Amino acid sequence: MCGIVAIIGSTPVAPLIVDALKRLEYRGYDSAGVATIDHGRLDRRRAEGKLINLENRLKDEPLAGLIGIGHTRWATHGVPNETNAHPHFGKDVAVVHNGIIENFAELRDELKADGYDFVSQTDTEVVAHLVSRELDRGASPEKAAHNTLKRLQGAFALAIIFRGDENLIIGARSGPPLAVGHGEGEMYLGSDAIALSPFTSAVTYLEDGDWAVVRRDGMKIFDMDGNPVERRMQKSIGTAFLVDKGNHRHFMEKEIHEQPETISHTLSHYLDFTEGRARREALPFDFAKLDRIAISACGTAYLAGLVSKYWFERYARLPVDIDIASEFRYREMPMPKASAAFFVSQSGETADTLASLRYCRSQGIPIGAIVNVQESTIAREADGIFPTLAGPEIGVASTKAFTSQLSVLAALAVRAGSERGTISAEDEKRMVRELSEAPRYVRQALKLEEQIEKVARKLSQFRHVLYLGRDTSYPLAMEGALKLKEISYIHAEGYAAGELKHGPIALIDRDMPVIVIAPHDRIYDKTVSNMQEVAARGGKIILITDQEGARRSSIDTFETIIMPDVPEIIAPIVYALPIQMLAYFTAVFMGTDVDQPRNLAKSVTVE
Repeated sequence: MCGIVAIIGSTPVAPLIVDALKRLEYRGYDSAGVATIDHGRLDRRRAEGKLINLENRLKDEPLAGLIGIGHTRWATHGVPNETNAHPHFGKDVAVVHNGIIENFAELRDELKADGYDFVSQTDTEVVAHLVSRELDRGASPEKAAHNTLKRLQGAFALAIIFRGDENLIIGARSGPPLAVGHGEGEMYLGSDAIALSPFTSAVTYLEDGDWAVVRRDGMKIFDMDGNPVERRMQKSIGTAFLVDKGNHRHFMEKEIHEQPETISHTLSHYLDFTEGRARREALPFDFAKLDRIAISACGTAYLAGLVSKYWFERYARLPVDIDIASEFRYREMPMPKASAAFFVSQSGETADTLASLRYCRSQGIPIGAIVNVQESTIAREADGIFPTLAGPEIGVASTKAFTSQLSVLAALAVRAGSERGTISAEDEKRMVRELSEAPRYVRQALKLEEQIEKVARKLSQFRHVLYLGRDTSYPLAMEGALKLKEISYIHAEGYAAGELKHGPIALIDRDMPVIVIAPHDRIYDKTVSNMQEVAARGGKIILITDQEGARRSSIDTFETIIMPDVPEIIAPIVYALPIQMLAYFTAVFMGTDVDQPRNLAKSVTVE
């Protein structure tokens, strides 16, 4: 959600800022802009839509200047258009902002009463005018920014530049991430290290409540009381990755195909395949002494957590409370002392998940972070980090991050079962061996691409789709529905197959495809009975099963996708592939923006 880049450089910065913003496109956005200062002149260029529109604008109307700020906006206050695009101006001030100013209406009314005119519908513009008012009252830029920050309520990351000072950027963080990059006679700010990686690998992450005075020769960081604070400079891993689609049409397609490697990489970090056991790295808790685990996450990460509930309870006999983070943070869940909490997030910056973590922190509960970005806020605030090792995921619809999250959680469930004595040493060896085979089965699933593409062409003709599954296939049904509606804009819902008769069956007719995820397992026959109910009402069944499941079903299906026979523990990981590919190809046929679907953001850093 929104991307910030700011540079004090030695060459014209506008093209550098635009290039860095491209590396933040995966976060989702609907407009973009750049502002620079050149010989005392503060100027900007903004454009609705994709960055190519801003690039074209800059070709026609170039911006000079060795200092500037840039932004990709995901609309919260005000429609996505050029007027509402960042940067926003006050008198002698330009501001870019990620987040939501909760008290903006009150501040806007106050500023209007003082004679400050507003031209946009955004909450961000109040920041520019608040700083301007402080400057008008005689404050220095640093003091004006500090006084403004103390008036703001909500979540924000900010970068501010001032007409007349071509050697000053002020950055601030309260919620959404912001990093400062260090160069030789140059300094940078960015929403994450990927944006800064072409310029530097030396990064300092601001913590909540920090604000920084950044100049060419370095920076000073202060807390909200104005006291100097020290933050560690570190080498960013962002420079290790090149963000490139390669030979694929979309990042999502590329990331689907990367999964054999990312799953293997992740599993080998947590499992000793030679010894046939889960690795015993130090944990912030003892599985054997826990009475309960709380898991909280949002979106696809929540569904990965829901799959793991089955694993932890089945293999480790460890009860799991699983919540969507936006609900967890407000329901004041009692946390027994013999419990631990896991928070799952691709970005490690998800606002609701972070707030839930902090609630558990206040309850004195040990916290584990399952994240793809080890430098993220959630990772830094956790007691233990469980990296998913998927590499940067650019497509907004999560694919390889999801299967890597499942891989981490499966490995932890095996370890928990072993340490709690609920699985034997032989069981542990068998399960580790089965998990080690997941990448091979995933590669086999990828070979179904041609068939799935043909199914997707048919699916793209419908406007509503149901997904059904039981056991761990139930969260996969919800994940399949989520993927389809995210990127194809077809309405889809995922249900537990046993719930069909409790409402959804009313929707079944000849125009309703029903995608059934049903590996041949101990509850397969129950799922077949639900398919019969669909078939009796003319529903078009797309069955995703294995050879034995296909053989045992006598139901005429619209299509049957036959998967490899896989062990139970890895079925959710392997069966994630066909539902991802089905959504991907359907979206391609629909002609939607696969990697950056409308209204969505990769990293949701506000409520």
